[in-house]
Amino acid sequence: MSTIAFFDFDGTITKDDSLLKFIRFVVGDGRFVFGLVVLSPVLVAYKLKLIPNYKAKQKMLSWFFKGMRKKVFLKVANEYSLVHIDKILRPKAMEKIAWHKAQGHQVVIVSASIDCWLRPWCEKNGLELIATKLEIKDDEITGKLLTKNCYGIEKANRIREQYDLARYNYIYAYGDSRGDREMLELADEKFYKIF
Repeated sequence: MSTIAFFDFDGTITKDDSLLKFIRFVVGDGRFVFGLVVLSPVLVAYKLKLIPNYKAKQKMLSWFFKGMRKKVFLKVANEYSLVHIDKILRPKAMEKIAWHKAQGHQVVIVSASIDCWLRPWCEKNGLELIATKLEIKDDEITGKLLTKNCYGIEKANRIREQYDLARYNYIYAYGDSRGDREMLELADEKFYKIF
């Protein structure tokens, strides 16, 4: 029997949204701002809860990245992950992750963000990852999601798919938003907006 800790990423471990930071990093300020203006009806509809977040996310990813070559996309995702994520981290969250690892606990990042720009950072820090996957067809980014958006009930579903929770004698979970509620419910000890 062992212990496992599940951490949400955006807003829990980071001070900023990694999706928006990633888009800005890849396309530059001008195209980023222009894209937000073009996409503003979609973003407003999402804020007003008229469309689910996976639809807003797909429209955004599609607008900025559809047609981009896989090799180019993965190169910038890797660079962003290894160079830029460290700039938006919450030190207290990283201290808590280090504490869990020192205790010999398994630590898993569970995020609605795209795995392409989280995986290199997770590997560098010795963390496991459950995240949303992006569809790549014929060596190009389609802008669609390959998996369900890893948010809300999907976080709990993906955790149960990948981990036999009965094997663990203690479960920790950390989150900061409505999308983490179901994941937090799986834990013996849950922390909301602790950092």
